[in-house]
Amino acid sequence: MSTGKGKKRVKNTPVLYDEAKKRRGVWLTDTAWHSVQELAVKNDVSASEYLEEMIRKYCVTEA
Repeated sequence: MSTGKGKKRVKNTPVLYDEAKKRRGVWLTDTAWHSVQELAVKNDVSASEYLEEMIRKYCVTEA
């Protein structure tokens, strides 16, 4: 799992993927959100990056 550490960050320029991330809204229960946060900490990534990795891992749909 790449964290992109050591790569220069430039606004609106993707580092880990071939496209930039955009702000999205997701509604979750407190239980689900706390689980995402705990799993993200265990994997040493942000909650956003954890969700991105899980979605990319389990969904094969291409844009």
